[in-house]
Amino acid sequence: MKEHIFKGKVILITGGTGSFGKKFARIILDEYSPKKVIIFSRDELKQFEMAQLPEFNAHKDTIRYFIGDVRDKDRLARAFHGVDYVVHAAALKQVPAMEYNPSEAIKTNVMGAMNIIDASIERGVKKVIALSTDKACNPINLYGATKLCSDKLFVSANSYSGFSGTKFAVVRYGNVVGSRGSVVPFFKKKRAEGIIPITDKRMTRFWITLEQGVRFVIKGFERMHGGELFVPKIPSMNIMDLAKAIAPDCKTEMVGIRPGEKLHEVMISEDDSRNTKELDDCYVIQPAFPWWRQDNHAEGKDVAEDFRYSSDSNEDWLTIEQLQKIIGD
Repeated sequence: MKEHIFKGKVILITGGTGSFGKKFARIILDEYSPKKVIIFSRDELKQFEMAQLPEFNAHKDTIRYFIGDVRDKDRLARAFHGVDYVVHAAALKQVPAMEYNPSEAIKTNVMGAMNIIDASIERGVKKVIALSTDKACNPINLYGATKLCSDKLFVSANSYSGFSGTKFAVVRYGNVVGSRGSVVPFFKKKRAEGIIPITDKRMTRFWITLEQGVRFVIKGFERMHGGELFVPKIPSMNIMDLAKAIAPDCKTEMVGIRPGEKLHEVMISEDDSRNTKELDDCYVIQPAFPWWRQDNHAEGKDVAEDFRYSSDSNEDWLTIEQLQKIIGD
């Protein structure tokens, strides 16, 4: 059996103390025998708390904690010394806060992406995967717009990293069940009050578990050529079914859609369909650049020209029972 690309290598995770970062680090440490895993983040308290957890303390000789901000290119250059692979998970992502503080979103999500790209190329990082969001497709809020800009930066970075240089790709998926800021813990909290606030009963969203997201990113590192935007095939769920799964005995109250919020989320638009291939477990949006080899992902099939991957027209739906099993109650 072929050795995994992570074995004996150095992997750095920006935003490493977040929900995704901790799950990614744990799976890599437990299963892939890396030389070193570097947690890069801004909050020293979260790093301290993470280091105390038994699952990370058991790997204290392999894991490193590096305080820094993706806005600081010099700090990134120091952190990326000797790094083989980078997962870029750091972002400002609270939609209402980003609407009120647009310059901060741009500094972290856009300028930070540029710094990651430059530091990766200068330090000779082999591969980088940046995490995106469904809100980056046809964005209507600033968070989505900054992540779309970030996606474009990471894809185009392959244009100047050189033929044998750093490879960049992007993974885009929907809401993560139970992650920080997810509606699931919010509904659990509201369950105690007896009333669940609903923005619009027609609303739908894509859903993925934390472990599924992590393993999809790992697979992305294995099969990326540099320039792809990977979109997993994941189920949708209606907001009313979500409320029933979490709080079946509670009343619902319609509160209206919040500013910057969509009724349904789209991960691949009709405009992207001409460059999209379908694989068994995902879709790949290919870059429209002359350096992209058309035989990359030749095993995939072209999607229809008017293809649209939207949470309301999805063929795969999460049932109430399935979600209850995932969240454990």
